[in-house]
Amino acid sequence: MNDLFLLASLLVGPQHGYALKKQVGLISGQGEMHNNLVYPLLRRFVARGWVNKRKAPGKRGQTREVYALTSKGKQALLLRLSQFTGKEVSAENGFRLRVGMFHFLDTEASGRILAQREEWLAAREQHLARLSDSLNLGVWGGEVVRFLRDQIRAERGWISRLKRKLGRQGAGS
Repeated sequence: MNDLFLLASLLVGPQHGYALKKQVGLISGQGEMHNNLVYPLLRRFVARGWVNKRKAPGKRGQTREVYALTSKGKQALLLRLSQFTGKEVSAENGFRLRVGMFHFLDTEASGRILAQREEWLAAREQHLARLSDSLNLGVWGGEVVRFLRDQIRAERGWISRLKRKLGRQGAGS
C-alpha cells in the first residue's frame, strides 16, 4: 500500500524524498513515513525504471535527490490501482486512494472497484449480524458491533452516490 501512496504522490511532479515522506504520511493519516520505508521503495522504483532520480540544489545549499515518475511508472501505478483483489478490498486506505484516483482510471475499472468493495462490505455486515445474533456481546460489545454496522451502512451509501456519479460521468463520455 505504501508503494501506491508513494508513486501516486509523484503524479503531481518531481519531489525530493523528505517532501514525499511528509506528503504520504499526511495523505495516509499515519504521520511521516519512516526513511527505512521510503528510500528502499524509491530505490526499487528507480531500479524498475518507474522513477528517475537526479540531484538538485536544496534551499539551504545542500544537494537533494529529486524523484520523478516516468511514463513506465505511471503505467505501473495505473495498473496497480485498477487491480483490487483479495485483501486489498478490505483495506480502507487502499479503497479511498483508488477512489481519489478515479480520474486516472477508466469507468469500467472504477465501477469494478466500487462493486468489489460493496460486495465485501455486504459480507462483512452479514458476518457482524451473525455475530450479534449468536453471541451475547453485552452492552459494550453490542455498541462496538452497532458502530461497525453503522460505518458499513454509511460507506455503502457513499458507494451508491459514487456509482451514480460514475454513471453520469460515463453517460457524458
